[in-house]
Amino acid sequence: MCEPRYFTVEYSINPWMDPNRPVSTELAVRQWTALKETYERLGHQVETIQPQPALPDMVFAANSGTVIDGVVLGSRFRAPQRAAEADFYRKWFLDKGYRDVVMPDRVNEAEGDLVWTGDVLLAGTGFRTDPGAHAEAQEVLGVPVVSLHLVDPRYYHLDVALFVLQNATRTSRAHIAYYPGAFSPGTQRALRRLYPNAILATEADAACLGLNAVSDGHNVVLPVEATHLAAEVAAQGYQPHFVDISELRKSGGGPKCCTMELRG
Repeated sequence: MCEPRYFTVEYSINPWMDPNRPVSTELAVRQWTALKETYERLGHQVETIQPQPALPDMVFAANSGTVIDGVVLGSRFRAPQRAAEADFYRKWFLDKGYRDVVMPDRVNEAEGDLVWTGDVLLAGTGFRTDPGAHAEAQEVLGVPVVSLHLVDPRYYHLDVALFVLQNATRTSRAHIAYYPGAFSPGTQRALRRLYPNAILATEADAACLGLNAVSDGHNVVLPVEATHLAAEVAAQGYQPHFVDISELRKSGGGPKCCTMELRG
């Protein structure tokens, strides 16, 4: 995670961002701190990277790396305003002792568009990550990739349209939740075939970035407004935990955007 010490909205690279709307950096830091403390209360270890001036979106750590079995695929941002973030994260991985760190040739916004399910990597495209980055991810990470086409600009990354509740096991597929309206008709058919027991989120669930959630297989951390989705999650045996991300949402981010998962 990366503290939003320099958080602001100075430009617009997605439909959520309005530079004319007032932003409180202090409130963003408080909300981020509450999210971090929620993870720690649930027993998770949180690593942090030093925030950098002039990189207000560096708080969205999920966009800067995908880690599976200790192998790191870095990021290459589409928006020039975020490009410099990638190298700070690359250096962080090397400083922490990671040795298999590969920077992509194609535009690849990491866990924003690459969602690990435990057996396959669901890979989004349509607004940010290049389709060619999916093959590159498969080659670097050595896991099978399923491409998913996003069609609604509000849900410009896969991680604001879909999340994994429970990873796949040897005997069962992953359990996921997603908003069908974010995807092309063909992708919707593919998701129904792959995940017939998925939780289908509503427009209201998606509109508060409710699907930008983080699950450890039991606890699900999601925005406080996502009450309907939380009820669906609880009915399936998970424990929802609410956090307020209203200030961070002004830049199009929520719990998952703030959270890169270090696997192995």
